[in-house]
Amino acid sequence: MIRPDEIKIQVRRHYAARITDGSGCCGPARDACCGPAPAETVEGFDGPSLGCGMPLQHAAVQAGETVVDLGSGAGRETLLAAGAAGAAGRAVGIDMTPEMIDKARDNARHAGAANAEFRLGEIEQIPLGAGEADVVISNCVINLVPDKRAAFRETFRILRPGGRMVVSDIVTSGPLPQVLRTSMEAWAGCVAGALDIEEYLDAIRGAGFAGVEVLEPSGRPAAPSAVPVFSATIRAYKPLV
Repeated sequence: MIRPDEIKIQVRRHYAARITDGSGCCGPARDACCGPAPAETVEGFDGPSLGCGMPLQHAAVQAGETVVDLGSGAGRETLLAAGAAGAAGRAVGIDMTPEMIDKARDNARHAGAANAEFRLGEIEQIPLGAGEADVVISNCVINLVPDKRAAFRETFRILRPGGRMVVSDIVTSGPLPQVLRTSMEAWAGCVAGALDIEEYLDAIRGAGFAGVEVLEPSGRPAAPSAVPVFSATIRAYKPLV
């Protein structure tokens, strides 16, 4: 069994390297599991695209809202969210890789996004107060977190009552081979940490979320022999009471 701290070290190294080589979230497995790249652009953005879906498209961000992007990488979707939230709102990116935080802050400066900020932190312990967010998004990141139930509990904590979460992530439609589950490369490549879709949804409900729905499953394996990995976009709400 790989220890959680070993997984995090490998993931940090893997995504720090993405700053220079520009490859995507799933590495060589991208065509099998990742969805299409978003069409929106950020002026002056410099950095890799590391997503497997388009959660922001389904988040319906309104002017004045606070949006939190978990696993914000180089900051692309955080900056798009900041634009949607407007001057009266804000967007906060959270990432555990210092190199990504530095790149995201540079991108925010170049974009002139005064209402965007980036904080170094882990999703199991989000550096934000309770009820601080109206919307939480995440794109191809929670599969990298060793303790996903803790990640969803933290997401629930930082959302205000009535707030919403939209995540795009890598999931499975059955068990993965043990050789993948114990592969450090497969962990960093968005595969080894993927949960079965039903287990993933149960973890969201177990954190207290309601109205849990799968919006966009995509990339399901075409052949029975293929590794059962695909991307899905999921929306859920924190109850008002």
